[in-house]
Amino acid sequence: MTHCFIRALLRQPVDRTPVWMMRQAGRYLPEYRKVREQAGSFMNLCTTPDLACEVTLQPLDRYRLDAAILFSDILTIPDAMGLGLEFVEGEGPRFRNPIQGAADIHRLGVPDPEAELAYVPAAVRLIKQRLGDRAPLIGFSGSPWTLATYMVEGGSSREFRKVKCLMYEEPALMHELLSKLADAVALYLNAQIAAGVDAVMVFDTWGGNLDTEHYLEFSLRYAERVRQQLRLTERGRIPAIFFTKGGGQWLEAMADAGYDALGLDWTTDIGSARQRVGDRVALQGNLDPVALYAKPEVIRGEVRKILERYGTGSGHVFNLGHGVTPDIKPDHVGAMIEAVHEFSPAFHRT
Repeated sequence: MTHCFIRALLRQPVDRTPVWMMRQAGRYLPEYRKVREQAGSFMNLCTTPDLACEVTLQPLDRYRLDAAILFSDILTIPDAMGLGLEFVEGEGPRFRNPIQGAADIHRLGVPDPEAELAYVPAAVRLIKQRLGDRAPLIGFSGSPWTLATYMVEGGSSREFRKVKCLMYEEPALMHELLSKLADAVALYLNAQIAAGVDAVMVFDTWGGNLDTEHYLEFSLRYAERVRQQLRLTERGRIPAIFFTKGGGQWLEAMADAGYDALGLDWTTDIGSARQRVGDRVALQGNLDPVALYAKPEVIRGEVRKILERYGTGSGHVFNLGHGVTPDIKPDHVGAMIEAVHEFSPAFHRT
């Protein structure tokens, strides 16, 4: 029998709303912190399949979640392209060799997922072996635009000055970079599909920092190019999710990009979003992660509100509007998940 998570993404009938969380395998869990200490570094944790498998499965051992998501990082592709990814305590990701000009873009190659990124499909195969039929496994990648922002900025940014200047001043060069990244992302996700993932998700974390014209040209265009290359019928039907943080104003255009579902952050009303996209796509989201700091009874109330705003019928996967933060209490996460289990069946009765 197909899991309710997959059925909901394909807008098929379900008896309750499935639930999972972005960053559900992470620092808010004490069992994760123990394995992270054992790994010695974040990159070692990502590149060691046995450890990546262990932390992927930890949230499912603790909570009644409807999907596992591969433990990895969105910046694995740029690292495999030779930019030298490292994580600096208190600063986040940083590249030793960021893109600094046209020559750097010209010489970028598309990495082979079974060579430079072999640890990722290896982790997928191991997770699928240990996960069995317990829950579906989600594979993922950063979007071409989001990867480009890190590669040009050299790490995290608030203003995105360097990457936007490249986009404004040398659009052809920006398109060259994004074209390579779109092909790399599609190849990477197809390798995850071949290794056994049951769904894929493209994270466009920084698309919402663009204006409409440039979002459509430099972000959504390349997310659509990725989608066109995905082999989603390799084993039955593998759903694809696209998420642009801060992208609520572009839902109609996003719904035309070919993905099965769109992720929503907390700034978009999910009921209005459903009216706008109709039955073209499923919707995933969209509790504000900060709501998890509140008391469990408040969290339960917020869960109910989102379920009510979406309304009756399938096509909704409950999630946060972005990733769970490191200092959230695990029992508050549990309160959210249990509230979805308790309240959602009423919205699926015929």
